[in-house]
Parts: sequence; structure tokens; C-alpha cells
Amino acid sequence: MPKIRSNKKAKQNPKSKIIIPIVVLALIFVTIGAGMSYFKKSLFTVMKVPDFELTNQNNQKISNKDMLGKVYLVEFFFSKCPTICPVMNSNMKHIEETINDKNFGIISISIDPTNDTPEVLKNHARMLGTKSPNWHFLTGNRDYIDNLADQFNIYVGDKEDQSESLNHSGMIALVDQEGNLRSRFDENNSPILYYSGLNYEDSEGKTTSLIGKYHPDREKLIEDIRKLLKQ
Repeated sequence: MPKIRSNKKAKQNPKSKIIIPIVVLALIFVTIGAGMSYFKKSLFTVMKVPDFELTNQNNQKISNKDMLGKVYLVEFFFSKCPTICPVMNSNMKHIEETINDKNFGIISISIDPTNDTPEVLKNHARMLGTKSPNWHFLTGNRDYIDNLADQFNIYVGDKEDQSESLNHSGMIALVDQEGNLRSRFDENNSPILYYSGLNYEDSEGKTTSLIGKYHPDREKLIEDIRKLLKQ
């Protein structure tokens, strides 16, 4: 005997009306959370590193092309600087020793080329106790260096202004193996662009101090350099 089909629709469990939307929302939030987590862990590409060619402490020409294949940092400084330069050099040395990788380098560009000859810079490197052959202290024409700083978008004082000529930023650029400037994102998901080479009174990095015991950006750099070296 054939079965009689009922025209009545099966009653939907009222609990399923609640559970299904909750599950869908949960999946959306998990997906968004995973995406944000990946976003925060990735590094922003700021721009291509400007072309440069200067003379190092060993009287060798060093260019951005020579640094391809290496992760490296770029700073502007001068050997006679009595304030932030020793702090920056000290933080760089800590990074150099911590990373200890043949594929990592540092470019320290002097804004006082009249004094900072290759011989002076070689002695400066010796006094710092640098060990890596990839840490280059560079010197050259001041106009060329000023233009290079502008291309990096790192402040260097006007050489024509006696009171400003040797002023400079404490910012450091991070460059990847392909010659791209890279940076992490801040807590608001905006790229920080550059890292600070200074010391701070507080762990949040709000108040600079020459004798500060906190180095928040130094630790960020170490983490981000290692991240790039693994790529």
C-alpha cells in the first residue's frame, strides 16, 4: 500500500533558530580575529631604499646594491656627537651581538664628513668594539648625505645653519633582503615607518632619556629582524 505523503511541514526546532546565527557570528569573529592577528604580525613595506654609494671605514665603496640579500639597519650619526649618537651606537651594538647573523648588517652614515674620514670612522668602530664585517660606517659629500637623508625621510639639520648642522633624528630604518624599507604596525594598526634608536625612562617609550634603562624599539627591531631573516 503506497505511503501517504503529509503536506504538513516538519516543525523546526526553535533552538536551531538561535544556535545557527550564533555559530555563523562566531565563525565571522574568528575569521576577523585571525585576519587581524596576521595583519599585526606582518611587516609594512614603506618604500624602496634610496640608492646610495658612500665610503666605509675601510676605504671601500659601499652601495645599496652591495647590501642586497641582507637585512640591515640605517642610521645617521657622527663620531663626535656627545648626546644621542653614543646611545644609538650602543643600541646598534646590542642588536648586532644579539642577532649575530652573517645576513644582517648595519649602515651608519656620518653627517660630519669633514671630521669623519675613513680613518676616524675605523677608529670609532674599533672603540665601539664592532665585530661584524657588515657594519659599515659611511662618509662622503655632505650635500649628497643631506639629500640621502631627505630621501630616507630621516631628519638631518641644515648644514648652512651652524646651530642646526649637526642635529639629526634618532630614527632607524629597517631594510629587507630585497631593498625595501619595512616596519611593524602600532596598536592602532598604523605602520610606525621607523624605529627609535634612543633610550627611555619608561617601558612604553614615551619619555626619552640618555640614561634611560628601557629600549622598547630595540627589542622590536630584534624581533622584526629575525622575522625578516626567516623569510
